[in-house]
Amino acid sequence: MSKGPVHATGQDKKLQEQLRHSGEIPQHIAIIMDGNGRWAQKRSLPRVAGHHEGVNTVRDIVEVCGQLSVKYLTLYAFSTENWKRPKDEVSMLMRLLLKALRDERDRLHNNNVKLKSIGDISALPQDVQDELLDAMELMKHNTGLTLVLALSYSGRWDITDAVKKISYDVHHGKIKPDHINDELISQYLSTKDIPDPDLLIRTSGELRISNFLLWQLAYSEMYITDLCWPEFRRRSLYEAIASFQGRERRYGMVSEQVKSKRKDAATTYVEKFLRSVTGT
Repeated sequence: MSKGPVHATGQDKKLQEQLRHSGEIPQHIAIIMDGNGRWAQKRSLPRVAGHHEGVNTVRDIVEVCGQLSVKYLTLYAFSTENWKRPKDEVSMLMRLLLKALRDERDRLHNNNVKLKSIGDISALPQDVQDELLDAMELMKHNTGLTLVLALSYSGRWDITDAVKKISYDVHHGKIKPDHINDELISQYLSTKDIPDPDLLIRTSGELRISNFLLWQLAYSEMYITDLCWPEFRRRSLYEAIASFQGRERRYGMVSEQVKSKRKDAATTYVEKFLRSVTGT
């Protein structure tokens, strides 16, 4: 295990520099990590082998996101619906999660990663809860990549929980019904301190968002790959970011409006720069 920050080297470093110069690096990437079982089945391996290899992919993607100065990486690690899987598989996934937390906490901490979680954490086994809380406490002052683990999470659970909290505050006079808007609702979600994802990646070729960040993905760019999660390594992430950089994010506007806003922003930046230089 590396004792200090891991930096890109050689050809990998060149690829990262190309991405930085070719466009905007998404500040928040969210990933639906799908296909561990299928990856294993295609190789006549038990499903657990796919989950183990998936942890190696997580390590690689977290590392490269830190190197690219991505601010937030949210991983859909265990959904509310995953509790419906066979008990043996759920038990194995919980043991694997516990082992990954124990094995990776020092590596993450040494690389200045801050760890957060979203979801109904109380539903997790107590030893997993304890390990997760300890790891988050250890990394709470770190200032690099924020790694967000979605555990026992679903978008509908998130919105329902927010509605309950809003209803409670309305009932107790803390807010008025006519003050409820998009911004207020966002502040009651589990992601209240996290910006909405710029890029959503889904592996294994499925064309759905599987109850993930339903509110937050309203204007996220989507990237679907046929690669199973254990196959999705840093070169695949570079391709996803390059695809993101080639898109025009209009947020309901037309292209001409977007271009005008960019031009105005560039003009404002130049004016501020000139004022700072000339002192006028």
